[in-house]
Amino acid sequence: QVQLVESGGGSVQAGGSLRLSCAASGFTGSTSCMGWFRQTPGKDREWVATIRTGGGYPYYSNSVKGRFTISQENAKNTLYLQMNSLKPEDTAMYYCAAQRSSNTFCDWANTRGAFTNWGQGTEVTVSS
Repeated sequence: QVQLVESGGGSVQAGGSLRLSCAASGFTGSTSCMGWFRQTPGKDREWVATIRTGGGYPYYSNSVKGRFTISQENAKNTLYLQMNSLKPEDTAMYYCAAQRSSNTFCDWANTRGAFTNWGQGTEVTVSS
């Protein structure tokens, strides 16, 4: 059974940084795609970044490219999202997502419907 547990959210001022973590289990030995999405009240869940486990090219939405970095630590089965130069519009609930997949899945998977495994979310608030 897949389990994803996010942590690291909090409140920061604009220009600050946070690092989110997602501890994953249930993917041992399988190729998968993992990523981060975010959602604000009344809006759809928005793709932020994705990466194929075991090494792969990272993909970023235009709104975070150059400010956020997605990475993974395979030994700990943990996914990270380093968020720098935070803006008030980055305020959202951030969700970790994972999907067992082919090697090319992560090349195009940037919608909520592409992923079936989700964490509970961690809240990020950026004040101006």
